[in-house]
Amino acid sequence: MTSIRPAPEATASAQDGIPLVALRDLAKGYPGVRALRGVSLDLRPGEVHALVGENGAGKSTLIRILSGDVKPDGGSIEITGTTTVFDSPRDARARGIVTIFQELMIAPDLSVAENIFLGNEPGPGLLYSRGKAERMAAEVLAELGVGSRIDPSERAGNLSTARRQLIEIARALVLRAPVIVMDEPTAALSEHEASALRGLIMRMRAEGTSFLYVSHRLDEVMEIADRVTVLRGGEHVATMNASAIKDTAELIGLMVGRPMAELFPPRNETIGDVVLSVSGLTRHGAFHDVGFQVRAGEVVGFAGLVGAGRTEVMRAIFGADALDAGEIRKDGAPIVIRSPRDAIARGIAYLPEDRKDQGLVLTMSGTENVMMASLDQACVAGFVSGPAMRKAARRTADSLQFKGQLDAPAGTASGGNQQKLVIGKSILTGAKVLIFDEPTRGIDVGAKAEIYRLIHELAANGAAVIMVSSELPELMGTCHRIYAMSGGRIRDELSLAEFDEKRILAGAFAAHMAPQASLRGVGAS
Repeated sequence: MTSIRPAPEATASAQDGIPLVALRDLAKGYPGVRALRGVSLDLRPGEVHALVGENGAGKSTLIRILSGDVKPDGGSIEITGTTTVFDSPRDARARGIVTIFQELMIAPDLSVAENIFLGNEPGPGLLYSRGKAERMAAEVLAELGVGSRIDPSERAGNLSTARRQLIEIARALVLRAPVIVMDEPTAALSEHEASALRGLIMRMRAEGTSFLYVSHRLDEVMEIADRVTVLRGGEHVATMNASAIKDTAELIGLMVGRPMAELFPPRNETIGDVVLSVSGLTRHGAFHDVGFQVRAGEVVGFAGLVGAGRTEVMRAIFGADALDAGEIRKDGAPIVIRSPRDAIARGIAYLPEDRKDQGLVLTMSGTENVMMASLDQACVAGFVSGPAMRKAARRTADSLQFKGQLDAPAGTASGGNQQKLVIGKSILTGAKVLIFDEPTRGIDVGAKAEIYRLIHELAANGAAVIMVSSELPELMGTCHRIYAMSGGRIRDELSLAEFDEKRILAGAFAAHMAPQASLRGVGAS
């Protein structure tokens, strides 16, 4: 792939010491909310500038202003010292600013290559060359470290959330923009994919590309950022050199305005009988001969790379996808699950990795989302009662410390509060098996701590919890046991006393590093 070089104006900016982009005293308000109050930030050529803060701190609003999607109420944007007004995202791109939003914008019926080059189709001339597009797409995917796992000709709608995220990143990279804004680019990625992306960012930075990098993964912020800006409550709190920050605890304190206590609460110590056990689970092309068990009061984690088959296994247990073989037992008795309705009826709940597309109806109220799987609990004389619905939803929301308006559309809630709505929906069904798929994806550190607390409360109340996560510290800080998956198989099982990051990663890479014959067969026992 052709090296990505800075625009001439970026080089001139570096020589003159003028910021490539400068945001001056930005202000933006919405009805009842001041999203930004006099926020200033600048981006230098060849710099990774991280932007951190809790959900609601103003990060998304700032990004939307910089991308040309929203106009500020006050303040200004300067490009290499010249005040600029963006009337649209097209204006921002024309000035060399490309934004990768956390909300994916993929055309599902187009191929991977067509999505990557959408609006920037390779020729010759005015003609579109599919072959050239697929070759160039393969090159940029190889730069991201996933060239062997994503087929440029594949329909994008068939891909997982994580792989769609990689397409979004690849789309920005081929534009060769001098400024790339990344909003939670690694939220859906495994550590392997995230590491490859960080390496690519470092190479592009050395060539002069500048990044405004938004992430809730504070360890990676500390790893790749030159400077860090902290927002809180729509206001600028601090901008500092990353090298001057003592540790992530210091950042957390600035973000939340108070010292952050233990992120992970104590694990539940009362473990009961086996609630769910599966053996021989197989879905051709996705996973093979998977077996494991979960006990009451236990949190069991699943680690693995993107494409390992973790989500596919959980969807099959929940009845969202069909099994080709295998047995599922609940409380020792075999059960048959052909649909999510069957799973819910048998006390199994699934919280999907993409809460916005699969866990919530964003245009419906929080109350309606919480109650949609438990309307029988709000029936009076055979009819659904609005007051009864609101009462049950409020009781559940209060128990989860939901902060927001239950009567407002779910899409207006923060990421952490949206996740609480999904959890509340599952709790109301009376589920005793709760499957959390990437439960903290895209939410801030304060909200993460609340989700961990909720998971442990559920376990302490006797639930059997399964947790799929691409963040090893999260799994190691929350779970009682961890299974490592790779290539559609369970490769290793670790008890709490055996937790070791290198061993977990070895299991996660097993299908890519070792022959099948050498793998450890771990099943339900």
